[in-house]
Amino acid sequence: MFIAMLRIIIYITIGVSLAAAIGLWLFGERWHPLLPSTWKGLRASGWRNFLTFKTAHAYIYGRWTNQYINLLINHIIPRLDDRHIEHLADHYHGKVLTTDQAKAIITLNLSIPLRDLEQIIPYPTARNLVLEGPPDMALYECPCRHASPNPCQPTQVCMIIGQPFVDFILEHNPKSSRPLTQAEALEILKAEHERGHVHSAWFKDIALNRFFAICNCCKCCCAGIRAMTRYGIPALASSGYVCRMDRDFCSACGMCVSACPFGALSLDGARVIVDWQLCMGCGVCGEQCPHQALSLVRDERKGVPLDVRILAQEQIVGE
Repeated sequence: MFIAMLRIIIYITIGVSLAAAIGLWLFGERWHPLLPSTWKGLRASGWRNFLTFKTAHAYIYGRWTNQYINLLINHIIPRLDDRHIEHLADHYHGKVLTTDQAKAIITLNLSIPLRDLEQIIPYPTARNLVLEGPPDMALYECPCRHASPNPCQPTQVCMIIGQPFVDFILEHNPKSSRPLTQAEALEILKAEHERGHVHSAWFKDIALNRFFAICNCCKCCCAGIRAMTRYGIPALASSGYVCRMDRDFCSACGMCVSACPFGALSLDGARVIVDWQLCMGCGVCGEQCPHQALSLVRDERKGVPLDVRILAQEQIVGE
């Protein structure tokens, strides 16, 4: 029922967008119903995506993000059957980042267009990474926290990365977004990590089929984390690392157990147990441990890290 309602909303918006595009094509500057960033996005996505409705879907997602995510979290995801779970993860998913990896994306000074990152983003769609360094950025109200009745604070922690996404968000959501400098972004990443929140890079099969945001996710509000821990939807890919426990330093205080966003740690008497399968390699537990008994180690079985420093260097060597 809810998926059918969502489709109706999309089709209505498609009709409005189509009428606007035809009017713009016919009348040009004399009749300009679209904001500059909307037109910019239309040109970037191409008419092929417009005709397959991806552009209209992208417009809905960017223009009414809070309403979109609220519908997804509170009404659609809890009612999904097994047939739709894989479809959802395929079309809307993220990659867990360590703090250093997130900082590397923000501070990148090289252009990096990478396509079909099968080993890094293990999903058939939306696995492209297109950055023009240093990338344009905007800080945006977190739609997941916005949908929560008692959200974690602060709520303005989502970082929109790159064009045309940044201009679209700033122009269509001026009350809940603002331009973001590199220095501010680094401070936000640091503060969110210290709060025990997870950095993640998000990809969606919107018109451009690529990476568009770095989110700072809390386990109580984040749609991706809740989808994984409550409903078994594989919305997030591991960072490529796994937590390692140093028994000599562990006091079994349990702080890391309560801090882990994915429920990968448990207390068994006088020792902490790490569930390798559940661990996503976010590094939150290590930050919260008062004895520095936890660290991240590279694990090839967990996939390839999304480290743009390495990827950019590989691209330069390949050229």
